[in-house]
Amino acid sequence: MADARPLGAPGHMGVDYEQRVDFGRLRTYRLERAREALRSSECGAFLLFDFYNIRYTTQTWIGGALGDKMTRYALLTRDGEPMLWDFGSAARHHQLYSPWLEPENCRAGMLGLRGAIAPSAGLMESAVRDIKQLLIDAGAADAPVGVDIVEPPFLFEMQRQGLTVVDAQQLMLDARQIKSADEIMLLTQAAAMVDGVYQDIVEALKPGIRENEIVALASKRLYEMGSDQVEAINAVSGERCNPHPHNFSDRLIRPGDQAFFDIIQSYNGYRTCYYRTFSVGSSTQSQRDAYTRAREWMDASIAKVRPGVGTDEIARVWPAATEFGFPNEMAAFGLQFGHGVGLGLHERPIISRLNSLDHPIEVQAGMVFALETYCPASDGFSAARIEEEVVVTADGAKVITLFPAQELFVANEY
Repeated sequence: MADARPLGAPGHMGVDYEQRVDFGRLRTYRLERAREALRSSECGAFLLFDFYNIRYTTQTWIGGALGDKMTRYALLTRDGEPMLWDFGSAARHHQLYSPWLEPENCRAGMLGLRGAIAPSAGLMESAVRDIKQLLIDAGAADAPVGVDIVEPPFLFEMQRQGLTVVDAQQLMLDARQIKSADEIMLLTQAAAMVDGVYQDIVEALKPGIRENEIVALASKRLYEMGSDQVEAINAVSGERCNPHPHNFSDRLIRPGDQAFFDIIQSYNGYRTCYYRTFSVGSSTQSQRDAYTRAREWMDASIAKVRPGVGTDEIARVWPAATEFGFPNEMAAFGLQFGHGVGLGLHERPIISRLNSLDHPIEVQAGMVFALETYCPASDGFSAARIEEEVVVTADGAKVITLFPAQELFVANEY
């Protein structure tokens, strides 16, 4: 019999009276998944620059200004422990506070901060020389090196020094797509945080407040609740709803507006992508009809989710681009859409009519992904946007985004 209880979203603290996230188990699971991906490949080692892959394999994180500057990198060989090159004093910090890493494998590194230090300074040449020697020591110098993302000068330097480079990103994304119980609990906790923020939003959503004020309110609340990164918040209202601009502005909310929001943030690295649509004070028939259609498409796609189903079967329940005002699927991409969520915002599977009909992926238990629908209203400018995050279980989909969304929510109704 299927377990009808919701997935756990406990508090932030570790306690002695409940089993919550086991971070040691989480670290072991992620590293072993990465090792399995490496062993299944032709590669002798993975050299990782994608900061989500670095976190997955080394269990370390630097966000904000330094996390995406292509200067942190990690090396994983088939039989060795992860090695990490980090920004200056962060390496010493890991030696002190990340005991799962060998102290000698936490090293300071600098490659150029996306070209701000020119390759002619020799930092890349020196780094590749060191990496090559480590590969020689590990007996892996003659095998290809899997790299996920890379700056062209670094790639050219690897090739100049005789290393064969192949793609590791596909392998790492495969490894990351099946979530452990600990990852699912963190994703559920992250969603629960957004549940609460939406309550704050509906209480504030009145004529005269600006879109950017809602973004500020949500960001402040999320950081107070323990978010480690508010990546982006879309706030879209009134005439900006159609077409969807995928950003926020300083527009003043007005009576009768339709407004939708997307909250993208992470808790212990695990992200949310969570849309909700509201009307402000009152709603029109056009707005309600658009919402009803978007909800029907959402419910139809959730009903399809179960292990063994192809992502093409999910995508087919959504309308073709030409059915809601777009010339083709490329122009409508991201409106009827599904995507894995985890350490990254867009992981596997990616579900849309653009790619899934001809290149489906099999849905598996342990996947966690978001499903998004969008319906423009007949008034020509309003639109409904809904998003639900689901965990794939043996019995089908469990929804973890719980703020009410079955019907159009009218905030501060007159």
